[in-house]
Amino acid sequence: MNNIEKIENYIAAAGKHTTTDIVIKNGKIVDVFNGEIIEQDVAVHQGMIVGIGDYEGNVIIDAKGQYICPGFIDAHVHIESSLVSPTQFAQVVLPHGVTTIVTDPHEIANVSGAKGIQYMIDNSEGIPLDVFFMLPSSVPATSFENNGATLIADDLRPFLKDTRVLGLAEVMDFPAVKNCDHHMLEKLKLTSQIDGHGAGLDQDGLNIYRAAGIQTDHEATTVKEAKERLQRGMYLLIREGSVAKDLKALLPVVKPHNMSRCMFCTDDKHLDDLIKEGSIDHNVRLAIKEGVDPISAITMASLNPAICYGMKTKGAIAPGFEADFFFAESLEELMITSVYKAGKLVGQTGEYVGEILGYGSSSIGLNETVRIGEVKKEDLFIPLKSNKVNVIGVIPNSLVTKKLEVTLEETTAEFSALIEKDLLKMAVFERHHYTGNIGLGIVKGLQLKNGAIATTIAHDSHNLVVAGTNDEDMIMAVHALRDMQGGLVYVVEGEIKAALTLSIAGLFSDRDYTKVNEELIAFKHALKENGFDPGFNPFLTLSFLTLPVIPEVKLTDKGLFDMSVFKHISVEI
Repeated sequence: MNNIEKIENYIAAAGKHTTTDIVIKNGKIVDVFNGEIIEQDVAVHQGMIVGIGDYEGNVIIDAKGQYICPGFIDAHVHIESSLVSPTQFAQVVLPHGVTTIVTDPHEIANVSGAKGIQYMIDNSEGIPLDVFFMLPSSVPATSFENNGATLIADDLRPFLKDTRVLGLAEVMDFPAVKNCDHHMLEKLKLTSQIDGHGAGLDQDGLNIYRAAGIQTDHEATTVKEAKERLQRGMYLLIREGSVAKDLKALLPVVKPHNMSRCMFCTDDKHLDDLIKEGSIDHNVRLAIKEGVDPISAITMASLNPAICYGMKTKGAIAPGFEADFFFAESLEELMITSVYKAGKLVGQTGEYVGEILGYGSSSIGLNETVRIGEVKKEDLFIPLKSNKVNVIGVIPNSLVTKKLEVTLEETTAEFSALIEKDLLKMAVFERHHYTGNIGLGIVKGLQLKNGAIATTIAHDSHNLVVAGTNDEDMIMAVHALRDMQGGLVYVVEGEIKAALTLSIAGLFSDRDYTKVNEELIAFKHALKENGFDPGFNPFLTLSFLTLPVIPEVKLTDKGLFDMSVFKHISVEI
């Protein structure tokens, strides 16, 4: 059927010259344009909404007095952080009313380059969830660490031919923008739709980003930062993920006159959290609980991101919009009962009920990415001539860390973990090119009392990161991950207490999401048995302690990095 025939069919159904495919009756339509509730029929024909009014259809859906809400859009998410492939991710988020996402595949791209991007595009083709892509702008993320690939503008340009590719993803290399780096400018020229990553930027930095054409940011953590972004015409993406939980802190900035520039995202959210509390629906419920008008919160999760990213047929229950919607018994509690994608039922009472999805495209070529030799005890040696040291200070549920200057009680030849003070040894191993690089540091706040934790999820270059109370367990954890070819591992006194294999680029699994979730729950149970607070996830925290574009101090394979001065510093003061 060509486009003219489609339009003719839509017009005929809208004008009641033909019977529509589906009519929803007895529902309360959430009108995101006027902020009102409409009690009329909704006519759906060939996957599109063609009318609001009084209609008859071949299929009648009785909403039974429930609210009819537009499908939610996650404005910025890394699928890789869910630990499952796009086909599996879709089955997790669709029952939560999320029918569209805007994803940045820079996690897999930093490991496997263009091949990784193509896998994500292929794996998400033809599934019920609409997956749109922003092309990774920062591969590598910075010059302060080693990653697995380099993508310049010429590598990205061919992907722009795909209709699901919308623009350039979060630009996080601020020095490259500020200094008009040639390669960065070539990327900025690729498209007019550009996302930002303005963590720690002052007003001058934001001015530079806006002058470069960058339009959005999801890194505001305070009302002041949020307001500065809105003042400069940026779209504000309010994030609530597994580690970065900024929603409650930012909501006070949302006012009637700026609400249209605000939307929600998850950024990075683990599989078990998505299943347990939800995706963007969780953000909306939190916002409503914090006092945001329910229709406004729903608008921020639907129409606003659709407008921002040029999705002209998404984000509303109105003629000419795609039939992506869900039913909820109450707007205040927003408990979703049924979810429809293009007029087809895909979610019901929290379960995916759409067509059976396979595992999508093959991941061959992405499964052997952990390239590390034998690790010896001397590789973890941190020499000390002074008892004053720079320490990475963890802030729970935040990507931001504190640069701590700690005075040890006595001077020793090398640093050993001080468990009673929660001072642990930490190491980052370059795992892409056998360089042998090992960055060493000290971290406070991981709450580990015994053993070692390690993962190949180490944003954004995704080297191998390990932290522990003793060298022996740290070495065993590193070797275990090398043999597993990626994942998460927890070692205590020479015994592997828990392990989760993530074979695709060392970032996520190609297995069924239910199996991965079972293993993830078992993993958390092991942590709890060994004294970890269930409200604190040490692995998620550890995975962001390597991200040198987030204040204040992080650890890369090249050593301890201080973002305030944009250079590496020594452990000793």
